[in-house]
Amino acid sequence: MQAKADAQDGKTCPICGAPRSEKYRPFCSRRCADVDLNRWLSGRYAVPAIEADDADLGGPPDTAIGEVGTDGGRSE
Repeated sequence: MQAKADAQDGKTCPICGAPRSEKYRPFCSRRCADVDLNRWLSGRYAVPAIEADDADLGGPPDTAIGEVGTDGGRSE
């Protein structure tokens, strides 16, 4: 009965669509959890990132407004 209620609430496994299990939440089984882990480890899933420019890698860090500079004074 609980599995049917979960399916109606949209609480389904993101891998296969079956009602999810509390033990393997948000998945329905150990198998689907392992499939998801494999996708992350094999690079099928990726978090997008902004690449740094080469010029940003070599210089000293910028001093923000109001921070103490290298001369001991306050930069404006």
